[in-house]
Amino acid sequence: MSDLRSLLQRLSPFADPAIMLLALLLSLQPLLQDQKVPAWGYALVVAQCLPLVARRRWPFAVALLCGGLTAVYGVSSLPDPPVPYAALVSLYSVAAHGTRTRAYAAGLIAAAGIVASLLLDPAADLGDATFLLPVFATAWLLGDAARRRRELAAQLRDRAEQLERTRAAEAATAVAAERNRIAREMHDVVAHHLSMMVVQAEAGPVAVAGNPDRAVSAFDAISAAGKQALTEMRRLLGVLKDGEQAPLRPQPGVDDIDELVDGVRSAGVDVSLHASGPRRELPAAVDLSVYRLVQEALTNCVRHAGPTHVEVDLSYTDDAVCVTVTDDGVGAAQEPRPGGHGLVAMTERVTLVGGTLDAGPQPDRGWRVRAVLPLRAGNPA
Repeated sequence: MSDLRSLLQRLSPFADPAIMLLALLLSLQPLLQDQKVPAWGYALVVAQCLPLVARRRWPFAVALLCGGLTAVYGVSSLPDPPVPYAALVSLYSVAAHGTRTRAYAAGLIAAAGIVASLLLDPAADLGDATFLLPVFATAWLLGDAARRRRELAAQLRDRAEQLERTRAAEAATAVAAERNRIAREMHDVVAHHLSMMVVQAEAGPVAVAGNPDRAVSAFDAISAAGKQALTEMRRLLGVLKDGEQAPLRPQPGVDDIDELVDGVRSAGVDVSLHASGPRRELPAAVDLSVYRLVQEALTNCVRHAGPTHVEVDLSYTDDAVCVTVTDDGVGAAQEPRPGGHGLVAMTERVTLVGGTLDAGPQPDRGWRVRAVLPLRAGNPA
């Protein structure tokens, strides 16, 4: 099929000259059978058919010229052909390739020309009218149908191209969203575990001098935090350095907050965890967001606030879960580090699930982060 289409495209420049020659040969047949036809008769037939080579470029002008010369031929004494081929082809062409306005105008002019030539021809009768008018009407309708099909095909091509552009844009948006998601996850994972490792490493020299057993625990905690960070990063990136499949595990959620709190306690921070209200099944996005919010808030406490005590409260209602993390660190004196993205990441997470976030220093001392996450999309937070 593609070879045939390619062949037709290569031959398309010769289509109109071939149609012109065919119309000319058919139109000359009545004249060739009559030995008394003057030379101007042959010239008139040639003049009717010759403009057909430009029927696609100037369809309306060709239709007027061919139609007018056909009308002149009809009222002359020359022998009539079975069908006025040149006029029919030109009328079809203007309906198929011209504008709609010019197509209608050419149809009306053709009808008026046929009626006028029949009235001027004394040999014409009703049979000629009942033959010519339907034949020309059919040619016009066929051309109009061809134009409609071509317009429909163009619309379908434009629609397909638009769909392809939309699909490409959606794919690019999905890639960008996935990159942002991975960036948020990587930020939370790396910031938390590295903070725990730094705290344990800073306590290591003191522990070595005063309490060797505690030093061993500190180094074990550093090792565990590093391994967990690597595992989570490999899971996020999907591949290991040596090409093996990364070990799979579910995304962390509320059930993993106890383990998270224990890790912070091992760094020497007193953390208490409280939950109130009936425990509810959380949507996956909310479940992960609760865990990451607590993780990021605890990381900020350890890195910036220097607290002795941190409280983590989870409160469940019928349509939302409230997360509150409060510390007794430097509070109002705490200054966010330049370039930090902790609060930005938390805000993005809460916004993605339709919740609200409030974070800032407390009046006396300490820092509080409070987030309300709806359990269903569209619920007011």
